[in-house]
Order: sequence, then C-alpha cells, then structure tokens
Amino acid sequence: MTDNLETSSLSLACQQAEQELVTIRDFIRFCVTQLNAHDVFIAQGTTDPFAEAVAMVMNTLSLSWSADEQILDSRLISAEKHAVLALLQERINTRQPLSYLINLAYFCGLPFYVDERVLIPRSPIAELIKAQFAPYFAPAGFDEFTDFDNELGELLDDNILANGLPAKFLPAPERMLDLCTGSGCIAIALATYFPDAMVDASDLDKEALEVSAVNVEHHALNNSSLEHQINLFESDLFAKLPADNQYDLIVTNPPYVDAEAMAELPPEFEHEPAHALQAGQDGLDLVHRILNDAPDYLSENGLLVCEVGDSEWHLRQAYPQIDFHWLVFEHGGHGVFAITRNELMAHREAFAKMVST
Repeated sequence: MTDNLETSSLSLACQQAEQELVTIRDFIRFCVTQLNAHDVFIAQGTTDPFAEAVAMVMNTLSLSWSADEQILDSRLISAEKHAVLALLQERINTRQPLSYLINLAYFCGLPFYVDERVLIPRSPIAELIKAQFAPYFAPAGFDEFTDFDNELGELLDDNILANGLPAKFLPAPERMLDLCTGSGCIAIALATYFPDAMVDASDLDKEALEVSAVNVEHHALNNSSLEHQINLFESDLFAKLPADNQYDLIVTNPPYVDAEAMAELPPEFEHEPAHALQAGQDGLDLVHRILNDAPDYLSENGLLVCEVGDSEWHLRQAYPQIDFHWLVFEHGGHGVFAITRNELMAHREAFAKMVST
C-alpha cells in the first residue's frame, strides 16, 4: 500500500494528466513513469513496466494489446482518460497485480481468466509447449526417414536443441498430465498445441479448479474438441488419479517458494494464494513427492518436466548425485528440469528417503 503523501502526489499527477495529455501514446508513457516512480513491483505476467502500461491502457480501451502502432496517436475522450487513470491509481495504491484488476492474463499467446483464487500464469514452460517439447518429442511434421539432416538443421536454427531436453524425437505424446493446474493455463495450452492428445489436469484446491473450468469452457467456445480433450481432477498430487493412467508427459508447476523467500515477497505477491506459492523450508515439500510417485504414472518413455524456480539450488543440494536436465530458455526463465521415467526409477530410493524424512 502507498502512504498518504504518495497517494496525494499520484492523485495530483493524474489530475494534470487528465487535463493535459491527449493520445494513447501519451497515456502509455505516463503510466510507465508513474509505475517506475512509485516502485511498483512487476513480475506477474511480465517484468517490463512498458508492457504493463500498454496492457493497462489498451485493455481499458478494449483494444488489442498488440494493436497497430498507428492507433497510438489516437485521441482519448474524457471518459477514457478517467478510466485509464483510475486503473493506474488502483494498481499503484493497492499493489494488486494488473491481471487481477482486469481478470486477464496471457500464456502461450492464449487469454485466461484469473482472479485471486489462482496464481497469475508466468511459467517459462510456455516456451517448451510452443516447441512441442522438441527434441524429446518430434515436432509436428518431423519425418526421421525423409530429409532428416535438413529438418535437424531447422531445429538447430530455431535453437530447440539447445533447450536441454534429451534428443529422442519420440512420437507426439498421446496422454499428458498437468499437475497442480491452477488456472488451467498449462493444460489448455497443451491441448491446443497437441490437438490429438488427451490432457488430465489436477489440483488440490477446489476454488482453483473452478477457475480452470471457466477457462476450459471459454476456450472450448472457439475449439469444441478441447472440452473433450481435458479432464479436471481434484487430487492431492497423484492421490486420486486413476492408477492405470499412464502419461507420456507430466508437466508440473507446483508450489516451490521456500520459507525465506516467502517472508521477503513484495506486496503484489500477497494477493496471490499463499498455498500455491509456499512449499516448506526449502521449497521442495511437494517436489520430493512428485519425484517419488511420478514413475508410477509415466509410460515407458515418459518424461517429467517440473518447475522449481529459485529452489533449484535446494534441489541440487538434496540430490547431488542426480544429473537433472536443467532447461535453457531463449526468452528468459530458469529453475525448470526434465527427467525421464527410467532416470526416476534409477534414483527412486533417494526420492523415497527424502519423502520419509
């Protein structure tokens, strides 16, 4: 929250802006200035004050966030100016993340409804989904028997082989699981980029599943098959998932914030559900369980992809003998690893030991 002096200063600046500024471009610039001046923490959906300002202004005006640049010189009427500035003041004064204020976030280029029942989508796993988890799985159109060298060269040009996934070029996954689904963004993105696959999505939180159901229904309006692709489960990790479900791919972004980091989170994060962030002293309470149980739900060539964020250091310390495949992202992000079913099985004793302690 801002103090009275800051609130008064912001209110005065907004009054002047409403009187003197004219165009969309003017208001985007003004929003960036105010976000920076009031030390607003931006890390939930974007880390760029300019991108947040664009989203703030364009969404208020019911315009695409990526609208043609020529529209930026359009003039605003008084009601539009007032609406933009009211949203800016609410963002600064309450420190609520923008996505909660407008109930909208983008992931994998897809729009999602979000509110304070779920985390705001921001996982770098989006980059893997867009690449269809190549080269572990062969991307669409890849034919190992036809012009292999040329297609491999294209993958190298696209930097896909540099992401750290093992290069197996397996057939596209037919069954996938999004564990700790939250808003359902990963599950829906998986179903979108793998239209022939079935996707299960599970979460312990009933309220989060209500949000994911809203998003599945919304996306099914434009893609009728998607509603039949995705099954939602209320489950404490794997506990209530059918035992005979064998997944070619399990993707999970579980709670992973350690106790020290939880105590130092900026105020914006206090609006997100704490149980979706905190995961014990080292941030790995759920991750140990996932590593131990995942091989029972993976097919023979199955792959687990898991995000642990800044708890990567703790995971490396917990299992120094295990060579996780730490993934590299072209557009930023860290703390995501991949591990195959066979690798999980080879180290299961170590995982079981950590779960039992």
